[in-house]
Amino acid sequence: MNTERPRRLARAKFALPSFVTLLSIACGFASIVISVDNAPVGDPHEYRLAAILLVLAGVFDALDGFVARATNTQSEFGVQLDSIADVMNFGCAPGLLLYCYGYAQMAAQHPTLVRMGGLACFVFVACGALRLARFNISVGRTDPRYFVGMPITAGAACVASVVVAWPEPLVTPMQGFLLMALMIAVGTLMVSTLRFPSSKQPKNAKLLVALAVCLVLLALLRTRFFALFFVMYVSATLLLNIAWRTGWRGIAPPKVYED
Repeated sequence: MNTERPRRLARAKFALPSFVTLLSIACGFASIVISVDNAPVGDPHEYRLAAILLVLAGVFDALDGFVARATNTQSEFGVQLDSIADVMNFGCAPGLLLYCYGYAQMAAQHPTLVRMGGLACFVFVACGALRLARFNISVGRTDPRYFVGMPITAGAACVASVVVAWPEPLVTPMQGFLLMALMIAVGTLMVSTLRFPSSKQPKNAKLLVALAVCLVLLALLRTRFFALFFVMYVSATLLLNIAWRTGWRGIAPPKVYED
Protein backbone atom coordinates (compact mmCIF):
# COMPACT_ATOMS: atom_id res chain seq x y z
CA MET A 1 0.00 0.00 0.00
CA ASN A 2 2.85 2.40 0.86
CA THR A 3 4.52 2.02 -2.56
CA GLU A 4 1.29 2.17 -4.59
CA ARG A 5 0.67 5.87 -3.94
CA PRO A 6 4.12 7.06 -5.18
CA ARG A 7 3.68 4.94 -8.31
CA ARG A 8 0.33 6.53 -9.06
CA LEU A 9 1.79 9.98 -8.51
CA ALA A 10 4.67 9.16 -10.85
CA ARG A 11 2.26 7.95 -13.56
CA ALA A 12 0.14 11.07 -13.11
CA LYS A 13 3.23 13.27 -13.39
CA PHE A 14 4.24 11.63 -16.68
CA ALA A 15 0.69 12.03 -18.00
CA LEU A 16 0.59 15.77 -17.30
CA PRO A 17 2.52 16.98 -20.42
CA SER A 18 0.39 14.71 -22.64
CA PHE A 19 -2.76 16.14 -21.05
CA VAL A 20 -1.59 19.66 -21.96
CA THR A 21 -0.94 18.45 -25.52
CA LEU A 22 -4.48 17.05 -25.64
CA LEU A 23 -5.79 20.48 -24.60
CA SER A 24 -3.93 21.88 -27.61
CA ILE A 25 -5.53 19.25 -29.85
CA ALA A 26 -8.95 20.13 -28.39
CA CYS A 27 -8.45 23.77 -29.39
CA GLY A 28 -7.40 22.78 -32.91
CA PHE A 29 -10.39 20.46 -33.29
CA ALA A 30 -12.76 23.13 -31.96
CA SER A 31 -11.36 25.55 -34.56
CA ILE A 32 -12.05 23.00 -37.32
CA VAL A 33 -15.63 22.44 -36.13
CA ILE A 34 -16.35 26.17 -35.95
CA SER A 35 -14.83 26.77 -39.40
CA VAL A 36 -16.93 24.01 -41.01
CA ASP A 37 -20.16 24.99 -39.24
CA ASN A 38 -19.65 28.65 -40.14
CA ALA A 39 -18.75 28.08 -43.83
CA PRO A 40 -22.34 28.43 -45.17
CA VAL A 41 -23.09 31.30 -42.77
CA GLY A 42 -19.96 33.45 -43.00
CA ASP A 43 -20.25 35.03 -39.54
CA PRO A 44 -17.02 37.05 -39.05
CA HIS A 45 -17.16 36.64 -35.27
CA GLU A 46 -17.11 32.85 -35.64
CA TYR A 47 -14.13 32.98 -38.01
CA ARG A 48 -12.26 35.20 -35.57
CA LEU A 49 -13.08 32.78 -32.74
CA ALA A 50 -11.71 29.88 -34.82
CA ALA A 51 -8.49 31.85 -35.41
CA ILE A 52 -8.17 32.73 -31.70
CA LEU A 53 -8.53 29.04 -30.82
CA LEU A 54 -5.49 28.35 -33.01
CA VAL A 55 -3.56 30.92 -30.98
CA LEU A 56 -4.71 29.18 -27.79
CA ALA A 57 -3.58 25.85 -29.28
CA GLY A 58 -0.16 27.45 -29.75
CA VAL A 59 -0.10 28.50 -26.10
CA PHE A 60 -0.79 24.93 -24.96
CA ASP A 61 1.78 23.67 -27.47
CA ALA A 62 4.42 25.81 -25.79
CA LEU A 63 3.23 24.83 -22.32
CA ASP A 64 3.48 21.06 -22.84
CA GLY A 65 7.23 21.28 -23.42
CA PHE A 66 7.63 23.62 -20.46
CA VAL A 67 5.68 21.24 -18.21
CA ALA A 68 7.70 18.25 -19.41
CA ARG A 69 10.99 20.01 -18.64
CA ALA A 70 9.78 21.38 -15.31
CA THR A 71 8.65 17.94 -14.12
CA ASN A 72 11.52 16.07 -15.83
CA THR A 73 9.02 13.87 -17.70
CA GLN A 74 10.27 14.18 -21.29
CA SER A 75 9.56 11.03 -23.28
CA GLU A 76 9.57 9.76 -26.85
CA PHE A 77 5.82 9.23 -26.55
CA GLY A 78 5.35 12.92 -25.72
CA VAL A 79 7.53 13.97 -28.65
CA GLN A 80 5.49 11.88 -31.09
CA LEU A 81 2.16 13.06 -29.67
CA ASP A 82 3.29 16.67 -29.90
CA SER A 83 4.34 16.23 -33.53
CA ILE A 84 0.98 14.68 -34.48
CA ALA A 85 -0.81 17.51 -32.66
CA ASP A 86 1.21 20.10 -34.59
CA VAL A 87 0.16 18.65 -37.95
CA MET A 88 -3.50 18.96 -37.02
CA ASN A 89 -3.41 22.21 -35.03
CA PHE A 90 -1.04 24.23 -37.21
CA GLY A 91 -1.43 22.50 -40.57
CA CYS A 92 -4.91 21.11 -41.12
CA ALA A 93 -6.87 23.49 -38.84
CA PRO A 94 -5.52 26.79 -40.28
CA GLY A 95 -5.66 25.38 -43.82
CA LEU A 96 -9.33 24.54 -43.39
CA LEU A 97 -10.06 27.83 -41.62
CA LEU A 98 -8.56 29.88 -44.46
CA TYR A 99 -10.35 27.75 -47.06
CA CYS A 100 -13.76 28.30 -45.42
CA TYR A 101 -13.03 31.97 -44.71
CA GLY A 102 -11.70 32.70 -48.16
CA TYR A 103 -13.79 30.62 -50.54
CA ALA A 104 -17.02 29.31 -48.97
CA GLN A 105 -18.97 32.42 -50.00
CA MET A 106 -17.67 32.21 -53.61
CA ALA A 107 -18.68 28.61 -54.34
CA ALA A 108 -21.69 29.44 -56.53
CA GLN A 109 -20.19 32.29 -58.57
CA HIS A 110 -16.55 31.15 -58.92
CA PRO A 111 -16.31 27.34 -58.62
CA THR A 112 -12.94 27.15 -60.40
CA LEU A 113 -11.45 29.77 -58.10
CA VAL A 114 -12.72 27.82 -55.11
CA ARG A 115 -10.93 24.66 -56.32
CA MET A 116 -7.74 26.66 -56.85
CA GLY A 117 -8.09 28.06 -53.35
CA GLY A 118 -8.50 24.58 -51.94
CA LEU A 119 -5.32 23.51 -53.71
CA ALA A 120 -3.42 26.50 -52.30
CA CYS A 121 -4.61 25.64 -48.79
CA PHE A 122 -3.48 22.04 -49.32
CA VAL A 123 -0.04 23.31 -50.35
CA PHE A 124 0.13 25.08 -46.99
CA VAL A 125 -0.83 21.88 -45.13
CA ALA A 126 1.63 19.74 -47.12
CA CYS A 127 4.48 22.19 -46.54
CA GLY A 128 3.70 22.25 -42.82
CA ALA A 129 3.88 18.44 -42.64
CA LEU A 130 7.17 18.42 -44.57
CA ARG A 131 8.55 21.13 -42.28
CA LEU A 132 7.73 19.06 -39.19
CA ALA A 133 9.26 15.90 -40.64
CA ARG A 134 12.48 17.77 -41.42
CA PHE A 135 12.55 19.27 -37.94
CA ASN A 136 12.10 15.86 -36.30
CA ILE A 137 15.14 14.38 -38.05
CA SER A 138 17.29 17.51 -37.61
CA VAL A 139 17.20 17.80 -33.82
CA GLY A 140 20.79 18.12 -32.57
CA ARG A 141 22.16 18.59 -36.10
CA THR A 142 21.39 22.30 -36.57
CA ASP A 143 22.17 25.45 -34.60
CA PRO A 144 19.47 25.64 -31.87
CA ARG A 145 19.45 29.45 -32.09
CA TYR A 146 17.80 29.26 -35.51
CA PHE A 147 15.00 27.30 -37.16
CA VAL A 148 15.55 25.98 -40.67
CA GLY A 149 12.49 27.40 -42.41
CA MET A 150 9.58 29.16 -40.74
CA PRO A 151 8.24 27.10 -37.81
CA ILE A 152 4.81 25.61 -38.48
CA THR A 153 3.41 27.37 -35.40
CA ALA A 154 4.55 30.73 -36.80
CA GLY A 155 3.16 29.81 -40.22
CA ALA A 156 -0.24 29.00 -38.73
CA ALA A 157 -0.25 32.21 -36.68
CA CYS A 158 0.76 34.19 -39.77
CA VAL A 159 -2.25 33.08 -41.85
CA ALA A 160 -4.61 33.14 -38.86
CA SER A 161 -3.61 36.75 -38.13
CA VAL A 162 -5.33 37.75 -41.40
CA VAL A 163 -8.62 36.33 -40.09
CA VAL A 164 -8.15 38.04 -36.73
CA ALA A 165 -7.47 41.39 -38.40
CA TRP A 166 -10.13 41.18 -41.16
CA PRO A 167 -12.74 38.58 -40.11
CA GLU A 168 -15.26 39.39 -42.85
CA PRO A 169 -15.20 36.45 -45.32
CA LEU A 170 -13.72 37.17 -48.75
CA VAL A 171 -16.16 37.83 -51.59
CA THR A 172 -14.16 39.01 -54.63
CA PRO A 173 -11.88 37.01 -56.96
CA MET A 174 -8.99 39.43 -56.32
CA GLN A 175 -9.20 38.73 -52.59
CA GLY A 176 -9.27 35.01 -53.36
CA PHE A 177 -6.09 35.23 -55.47
CA LEU A 178 -4.33 37.25 -52.77
CA LEU A 179 -5.22 34.60 -50.19
CA MET A 180 -3.84 31.89 -52.50
CA ALA A 181 -0.59 33.84 -52.77
CA LEU A 182 -0.41 34.14 -48.97
CA MET A 183 -0.95 30.40 -48.37
CA ILE A 184 1.62 29.37 -50.98
CA ALA A 185 4.14 32.00 -49.81
CA VAL A 186 3.91 30.94 -46.16
CA GLY A 187 4.10 27.27 -47.16
CA THR A 188 7.22 28.00 -49.20
CA LEU A 189 8.82 29.79 -46.26
CA MET A 190 8.18 26.73 -44.06
CA VAL A 191 10.04 24.35 -46.39
CA SER A 192 12.77 26.86 -47.28
CA THR A 193 16.30 26.78 -45.87
CA LEU A 194 16.07 30.34 -44.57
CA ARG A 195 17.11 30.67 -40.93
CA PHE A 196 14.44 32.06 -38.59
CA PRO A 197 15.59 33.15 -35.09
CA SER A 198 14.35 30.92 -32.27
CA SER A 199 13.53 31.69 -28.64
CA LYS A 200 16.99 30.40 -27.69
CA GLN A 201 18.58 33.62 -28.91
CA PRO A 202 20.53 35.43 -26.16
CA LYS A 203 18.37 37.98 -24.34
CA ASN A 204 19.50 41.61 -24.35
CA ALA A 205 18.24 45.18 -24.02
CA LYS A 206 17.30 45.33 -27.71
CA LEU A 207 14.77 42.55 -27.15
CA LEU A 208 13.14 44.51 -24.33
CA VAL A 209 12.92 47.59 -26.56
CA ALA A 210 11.34 45.52 -29.35
CA LEU A 211 8.83 44.07 -26.87
CA ALA A 212 7.91 47.56 -25.64
CA VAL A 213 7.39 48.76 -29.24
CA CYS A 214 5.17 45.74 -29.93
CA LEU A 215 3.03 46.47 -26.86
CA VAL A 216 2.57 50.09 -27.97
CA LEU A 217 1.60 49.00 -31.50
CA LEU A 218 -0.79 46.41 -30.06
CA ALA A 219 -2.54 49.12 -28.03
CA LEU A 220 -2.82 51.35 -31.11
CA LEU A 221 -3.68 48.82 -33.83
CA ARG A 222 -5.44 46.14 -31.77
CA THR A 223 -6.33 43.09 -33.88
CA ARG A 224 -4.52 44.41 -36.97
CA PHE A 225 -1.25 44.49 -35.04
CA PHE A 226 -0.81 40.74 -35.53
CA ALA A 227 -0.85 40.98 -39.32
CA LEU A 228 1.68 43.84 -39.15
CA PHE A 229 3.83 41.83 -36.73
CA PHE A 230 4.17 38.94 -39.17
CA VAL A 231 4.95 41.27 -42.07
CA MET A 232 7.81 42.71 -39.99
CA TYR A 233 8.87 39.25 -38.76
CA VAL A 234 9.16 37.80 -42.26
CA SER A 235 10.70 40.96 -43.73
CA ALA A 236 13.35 41.18 -40.99
CA THR A 237 14.19 37.49 -41.42
CA LEU A 238 14.58 37.84 -45.19
CA LEU A 239 16.81 40.89 -44.77
CA LEU A 240 18.91 39.09 -42.16
CA ASN A 241 19.48 36.10 -44.45
CA ILE A 242 20.38 38.39 -47.37
CA ALA A 243 22.81 40.30 -45.13
CA TRP A 244 24.56 37.07 -44.10
CA ARG A 245 24.99 36.10 -47.76
CA THR A 246 26.64 39.43 -48.49
CA GLY A 247 29.11 38.95 -45.63
CA TRP A 248 27.50 40.97 -42.81
CA ARG A 249 28.17 39.53 -39.35
CA GLY A 250 26.52 42.09 -37.05
CA ILE A 251 24.32 39.23 -35.84
CA ALA A 252 26.10 35.89 -35.61
CA PRO A 253 25.01 33.54 -38.41
CA PRO A 254 24.05 29.93 -37.63
CA LYS A 255 26.83 27.44 -37.00
CA VAL A 256 27.35 24.72 -39.58
CA TYR A 257 27.35 21.20 -38.13
CA GLU A 258 29.32 18.50 -39.89
CA ASP A 259 27.54 15.17 -40.52
